[in-house]
Amino acid sequence: MRNEKKPSLAKELMNKYDFKMAKSLGQNFLVNEMILKEIVESADLDENDFVLEIGPGIGTMTQALGKQVKKVVAVEIDKRLIPILNVALFGYDNISVVNEDILKVDLPKLLLDNFGDQKAKVVANLPYYITTPIIMMLLEDKLNLKSITIMIQKEVAERITASPGGKVYGALSVAVQYYAKTHLMMIVPPDAFVPQPGVDSAVIRIDILDKPSVEVKNEKLFFDVVKAGFSQRRKMLLNTLTSSNLNFTKEQIREILAECGIDEKRRAETLSLQEFGKIADKIYDIKIK
Repeated sequence: MRNEKKPSLAKELMNKYDFKMAKSLGQNFLVNEMILKEIVESADLDENDFVLEIGPGIGTMTQALGKQVKKVVAVEIDKRLIPILNVALFGYDNISVVNEDILKVDLPKLLLDNFGDQKAKVVANLPYYITTPIIMMLLEDKLNLKSITIMIQKEVAERITASPGGKVYGALSVAVQYYAKTHLMMIVPPDAFVPQPGVDSAVIRIDILDKPSVEVKNEKLFFDVVKAGFSQRRKMLLNTLTSSNLNFTKEQIREILAECGIDEKRRAETLSLQEFGKIADKIYDIKIK
């Protein structure tokens, strides 16, 4: 039977167990219960959902998730938090806690063992310093996931959800949007956490697509072109692609861009995913001749 008590306050549990934050793990615990509820709502959950939570901390959001969905598996790297989580989650028979590093655990096996062939939704308050590696791992490994709802640094959230033409649109924007549709859900102020971070946070939802948003002939080459294009943001596309590891002369790049109908004077930040795909496919055709 599920425990229906209100989520324990982070400060109370921290004081009770004399828990000290580990700077090396980038720990900031959410203590604002209204924002916690809004994050859970942003994840668009129902009673049939399976959730993978990354970094449950002291379990305040884990409790809220446990009341909403069929099953939660929470992966926590800090072994000092396991006794706290065992107390905070006592009575929630649909929640399991795994003491592992999310970047090292066998995630396909973890998902299969706990959720079978059902698609899972990820919910997490991610440490700033490993936000990008975790997001890209979740997307690139093509796991059996439906969506990823995460609280991250506002600046990174804006980059991930940016559209072509903006100053923050870059390689990360393209990489995530290649695999998914992105939504900026809400901005979260520093005082919602203990300790307070020095910047605003934001909640984004990443809805994973059944197939990439652009069809390309060679995925690695596509990302090589994207990386090359953004390697020197202020330079024209002709120059950035010429000076990259693509191994084409300026005249060859000029011809490739012309055949793709793309002005050589444009900058990478103005290109859509489809335009990056056109360039990559044209280069692929030349390379295999």
